[in-house]
Amino acid sequence: MSKTLSRRDFLKGAAAGVAGIAAMGVLGACSGTDATTAAASEPAGTTAGEPTTAGQTAAETAAAKTGTYIPGTYSATAQGIGTVLVTMTFDEETITDVVLDVSGETAGANYGQAAAEPLREALMSAQSAEVDDVAGASITSNAVKQAAAKCIAQAKGEIPVETLPTAGDTEAAAADWLGTAPEIAESEITETWDTDILIVGAGNGGLCAAAYAAKKGLNFRVIEKGTDPARVRGWYGAIDSEDAAAVNEPPVDRAALRNELKRYASGKCNLRVWNTWINESAAMHKFIKDCFAQYLPDATVEVTAGEEAVWPEAQGFYFPVCEHYWSLPDGGRVDRQDVFRQIVEQEAGVPIDFQTTLVKLEKNGDRVSGAIACNLATGAYIRINAAQGVLLAAGGYPHNSAMMEQLDPLGTAVTTSNVSWPTDTGDGIKAAKWLGAAMQAEAAPMLFDRGIVAPGVDAGYETTAAGDKVFRATEGQFNLGTQPFLKVNRHGLRFTNESGTYDMMPYAAYNQPGHVYASVFDAGMPDDVQRFHTLGCSAATRKNPQGQLDAFEKQIEKGNAFKADTLEELADLMGFSGESKENFLATCARYNELFDKQEDEDFGKPAYRLSALKTAPFYGFWMGACILTTEQGILCNEKAQVVDEAGNAIEGLFVCGDNAGGFFVDNYPCLMPGVAMGRTMTFAIKAIKIASGEEA
Repeated sequence: MSKTLSRRDFLKGAAAGVAGIAAMGVLGACSGTDATTAAASEPAGTTAGEPTTAGQTAAETAAAKTGTYIPGTYSATAQGIGTVLVTMTFDEETITDVVLDVSGETAGANYGQAAAEPLREALMSAQSAEVDDVAGASITSNAVKQAAAKCIAQAKGEIPVETLPTAGDTEAAAADWLGTAPEIAESEITETWDTDILIVGAGNGGLCAAAYAAKKGLNFRVIEKGTDPARVRGWYGAIDSEDAAAVNEPPVDRAALRNELKRYASGKCNLRVWNTWINESAAMHKFIKDCFAQYLPDATVEVTAGEEAVWPEAQGFYFPVCEHYWSLPDGGRVDRQDVFRQIVEQEAGVPIDFQTTLVKLEKNGDRVSGAIACNLATGAYIRINAAQGVLLAAGGYPHNSAMMEQLDPLGTAVTTSNVSWPTDTGDGIKAAKWLGAAMQAEAAPMLFDRGIVAPGVDAGYETTAAGDKVFRATEGQFNLGTQPFLKVNRHGLRFTNESGTYDMMPYAAYNQPGHVYASVFDAGMPDDVQRFHTLGCSAATRKNPQGQLDAFEKQIEKGNAFKADTLEELADLMGFSGESKENFLATCARYNELFDKQEDEDFGKPAYRLSALKTAPFYGFWMGACILTTEQGILCNEKAQVVDEAGNAIEGLFVCGDNAGGFFVDNYPCLMPGVAMGRTMTFAIKAIKIASGEEA
């Protein structure tokens, strides 16, 4: 490894989202450094029980013990989604206490953070690190068991006390998000694979590309850092498909569409790249339709059309008919990833190489000739020769805090919840940049106004005891957040027009205390949301308002939401006091005046999106942005070919999805549901066509 890209940084990115990796030997192999040797060379840390002295070797420590353990408190870390920190206290024969810090893990009822207490109880009961995984949290469970095993080994005197990273170490590591490409010696490469096309990533774009390649009988391989294909949303955007025509939708006004896209990106997008989606997404939809006809013949497609697809004209948003959604007769969702995987593995006989991460790309002259990858399960380095090209479909960088802070400080500052795919750590972006690829200059996060938090919680990162930077929310998306009810800041003051696309409220909150805001509504919610007629996935609230009220009750139990018989009581519950409480009550009164007038004299919200605060019970909660992904990626041309700083195509290198840039700039146009998924698969297919020579 080069000195610029530290061992800890590479391992942290490589291991993110991967279960079952041995903490010492395997990761040492992938880094070119033996982890045990590295630990032994460091001065021993000091723990609460002072079991060793600085510099004391494991052998010296072991010689001092009289029982099974050396009494004291020991800490160790391991990589899960983030860095898991386990602290264990021992007397001479037993583990007397276990403390787990899993704040860097995925939030939610069935994910990593929720596994902390079951794992703590299991470790105490077993008096060992050999415990069962918690269902739904295998990645976190593995990391906890690895760290616990290291604590036990320290207490037995078998290894030196672990030195945890300091805040200074963390900041220094984040100073340069890109670094330089790892230096891998030829002697470290233990395998060589030969193929025509290498696809990096088994997400929305990677598996679509692989399925298309399989149908064409091409020679390809797919590597994926995680243990399973990335899950994707069920809908996608396609223009003028045969199914849109079947429900009597006229062709999309393409001039209006291009103008809206240009306006939304402040003119910074590449309309030639957009044209590939506009002109070829219908064919992409037909490919998916044919795949479903073969593997899921009972699945049917719905097109969001007619009145359902109309954003009322009061604010002038253009909403093209593009959203396609598949379902089963029983109402069940269709996961196209399962269909694509069957095509790849059954028709082409190509197994997806999971737990295999991209390390760097390789060139032969001016052409990309393949890549070096690392098998995270074995530690082996692999050279993959790709005669026709490499497609980067490795996602964005929402799980790379250094990239987030440096490339998108605004989006980072207003975010409270991260629901992106855990393996999205910018690997493909960095590999392409190391090879001279151009990158989009400005951020384009996909922010949804649904990051519910408790009162007093700020947006932005906090640093865990293990040194990770994580967003503070303990929940995923809270759909009700998108509804354009009254929004106020911590001073109890309204500060914007609440009617807009998902990203507008979080951005408006950047100028507010803590970068968060409160949403307030009354018992009229079920009727209000019908009148609001929000689009895309936020329509889930108006289609099932009672379901959202049920979800609200669960958030009340967790201390994240509040319900009261009076607005004054609600103010107290939400943390308003003194002048802020007075402001809040005055703001509510003013909002009722505007509703009665049916005119927003203060901020210009359309009348149909005003609501009253008159009928108990009254509801309120605090929130910031919920980040789904980043879309600031490597620049490409209309053929999905990666380009350099001069705009010239880099031969043999292709990109799609969140790995790619030039499509969305500054913001994701949330007024076009499915457009991100649609462009990803359109460009995935395009890349295979160009790489294989099907198209010039």
